[in-house]
Amino acid sequence: MTRQITCGIDVGSSAVKCVLLEDGEGARRVLAKVTERLRHRNVTEVAAIVRDRALAEAGLSAEDLAYVASTGEGEQVHFRTGHFFGMTTHARGAVELVPAARACLDVGALHTRAIVFDERGRVLSHRMTSQCASGSGQFLENIGRYLGVALEEIGSLSCSSSKPEKCSSICAVLAETDVINMVSRGLAVEDILCGIHQSMAGRFMKLLQSAGATGTVAITGGLASDTGLLRALREEGAKQGAKVELVAHADAIHAGALGAALWGGHRLRKLASMGVAAVQ
Repeated sequence: MTRQITCGIDVGSSAVKCVLLEDGEGARRVLAKVTERLRHRNVTEVAAIVRDRALAEAGLSAEDLAYVASTGEGEQVHFRTGHFFGMTTHARGAVELVPAARACLDVGALHTRAIVFDERGRVLSHRMTSQCASGSGQFLENIGRYLGVALEEIGSLSCSSSKPEKCSSICAVLAETDVINMVSRGLAVEDILCGIHQSMAGRFMKLLQSAGATGTVAITGGLASDTGLLRALREEGAKQGAKVELVAHADAIHAGALGAALWGGHRLRKLASMGVAAVQ
């Protein structure tokens, strides 16, 4: 197999992620990975920014890319070669990062998905949270902003809680009202955050059970690095007697982009075997 470089771009609701992947003789390696917050900017422009930053990091040019695969809201990536559904890319990326995983919990800015897949990352079943935002990264970020806590500080603060106070897990509006009431009662910030994590964990474990997840479950998406959420998920799983082991890989936020790059490479090889060139 000749040296082949594919680009995966995952357009989420709050950030765009990019992974450059080299697939050569018997080995794969990530050449670059970049994340950029959207911050109300044009998606197409931010997608080009992350691609160019990744190319610069790897010392490459756009002409070196054999395939550009988008995922998420990636239809707005005008320079893509092809597009893949988010469930398939997160599943493929999860099994690449955590080979033992047969399910993943994709915790995004607006929705959370439980996805069950086989050893090749092919989706077998899935479940998604409803339209209510109380099980999302954006909801947690909004609560953190109200409490004066940066998103990256929420996990460690939650883990320091000794008396967590659960809030509503049904409705984002009711949950935010709960938080306002907790603040007025003088509850500690860490106890409020831990309570929110516990409420989210209860909801997410139901998703995993409904999807039929067992064994190793990889956490992907923007909240994969939230240590407080991971602790709450593990505690909730133990409480429910769930037969799952939850794992958060250091590169979990890039799972969708990595999966897109992998599927892009797979499609490229399929086209090559049929004597068809990928057209960008």
